[in-house]
Amino acid sequence: MVFKMFKVNENYLKLPGSYLFSTIGKKVSAYSAANPDKRVIRLGIGDVTQPLAPVIVEALHSAVDEMGKAETFHGYAPDLGYEFLRDAIAQNDYKARGCRIEADEIFISDGAKSDSANIQEIFSLDNRIAVCDPVYPVYVDSNVMAGRTGTYDKEKETWSDVIYMPCTADNDFAPELPKEAPDLIYLCFPNNPTGAAITKARLQEWVDYANRTGAVILYDAAYEAYISQADVPHSIYECEGARTCAIELRSFSKNAGFTGVRLGFTVIPKDLKCGETALHSLWARRHGTKYNGAPYIVQRAGEAVYSKEGQEQLKKQVAYYMNNADYIFNGLKEAGYTVSGGVNAPYIWLKTPSGMTSWEFFDALLERANVVGTPGSGFGPSGEGYFRLTAFGSYENTVEAVDRIKALQF
Repeated sequence: MVFKMFKVNENYLKLPGSYLFSTIGKKVSAYSAANPDKRVIRLGIGDVTQPLAPVIVEALHSAVDEMGKAETFHGYAPDLGYEFLRDAIAQNDYKARGCRIEADEIFISDGAKSDSANIQEIFSLDNRIAVCDPVYPVYVDSNVMAGRTGTYDKEKETWSDVIYMPCTADNDFAPELPKEAPDLIYLCFPNNPTGAAITKARLQEWVDYANRTGAVILYDAAYEAYISQADVPHSIYECEGARTCAIELRSFSKNAGFTGVRLGFTVIPKDLKCGETALHSLWARRHGTKYNGAPYIVQRAGEAVYSKEGQEQLKKQVAYYMNNADYIFNGLKEAGYTVSGGVNAPYIWLKTPSGMTSWEFFDALLERANVVGTPGSGFGPSGEGYFRLTAFGSYENTVEAVDRIKALQF
């Protein structure tokens, strides 16, 4: 009898190295094991540190009590998510800002990372993607896994079938409209990793471009709660025509501290179509087939975010992190670093000193200051020579980390 060997998805083998933050974690773990007397301050991964707001904790406790009684027990959640949460999102995040988004156009999930990785499944492999450079790694990696990115150029650190849109100091870290017409455009504003934001007028240009060329914008608005400037939109649906060209992804991780609780949502307007096929229907089919919904207790916690008390308590948390961002920005600027970000986003983007590469600066910062950040090159080729620091640490750790960095001489 002849047996045929099973086969793996060889697209996974095309991925260069391990996931960025896994690589950082291994480096830090190895350093800490070798230097147990050193106190390492982590300002690398964008994980929150403040506890859940009291109103959210109360909602969790109340929902747990419901789950302990037969008459109020909840099993599987509805495919799109519970109506009480979708209604709260539609009213507060969209209609309150003049956006025509209905509750049944909102899909509840366990986070924006999952959705941003999975959304590409409803599109043909023939579609060509465009991404900001630097960019959140999941956008490109998930398309590599699907086989949509062509071959990898190790020297340039780029994929042959991906359109890279450089985000540099010359364009204020905001991409220009691509000369080559893509099918899918990934935009993230406020941006991870650079912290840059764009005005409503600039975003309107992208919406007009997408409608004109027949492209779809995949808009990651995970950091919208940190926007402080009036001319920066919180949603792409504030732009005219966005309902026919844009999908928006949101998260509760950064605005409400749900990194360990897990909750997010994706908005797909019913007006967004490929010919006669509504993308809303495709995502609904995918969602119903592959996902059993965020837990009831977590969705009740999400509902509490939109209460009057929730909004007041979360504004204080956002202000706490943005105070950290301000301290990092000003502290490093005083020390002579070239810095940006930190105004509409909890990230500081700084130029590495003395011509150091991103990873050289990472190693120096870890070994000489015991501070962890994120090398810019891990976000794309245009990130080389830059470094990201997050404002999600405690204020005390943030102050100490900045003081340690300022004491270094390069």
